[in-house]
Amino acid sequence: MSKLNLIKLSVGSEHVEGLREWQAYRLRETGQIYHQTRMMPRRKDELLDGGSIYWVIKGQVRARQRLLDIETVYDNEGQRYARLILDQELHRTVNQPHRPFQGWRYLKPADTPLDLSDAPEGVAEMPEEMRAELKELGLI
Repeated sequence: MSKLNLIKLSVGSEHVEGLREWQAYRLRETGQIYHQTRMMPRRKDELLDGGSIYWVIKGQVRARQRLLDIETVYDNEGQRYARLILDQELHRTVNQPHRPFQGWRYLKPADTPLDLSDAPEGVAEMPEEMRAELKELGLI
């Protein structure tokens, strides 16, 4: 994994599939998947050195996407935004509880959940609720 990642609430998403559907719509409409935010990350180079954005859905980190680029864009009134260009592949992670917060935050490698595909044998096949309970108990 990279040295530095971002974490962000997926506002309005009830589950990973909802996020996937929204991003598929954006891809059809604009030709790319991105998230636009007001604050430009100051550590852009570190983030683009293999970093990802981790998505919090319903109080749990549930997925991540690799950051491909960070662009500066302006709206019709001249307001500046950071556009986080994301890889099309959305990786499910082992659920990890996370409290609500505003905007985005940097996320250190030590605080990132495993991709579900990298979890111990059998974990990916478990129902999501069972994985969450085992995670809460510190068993995975």
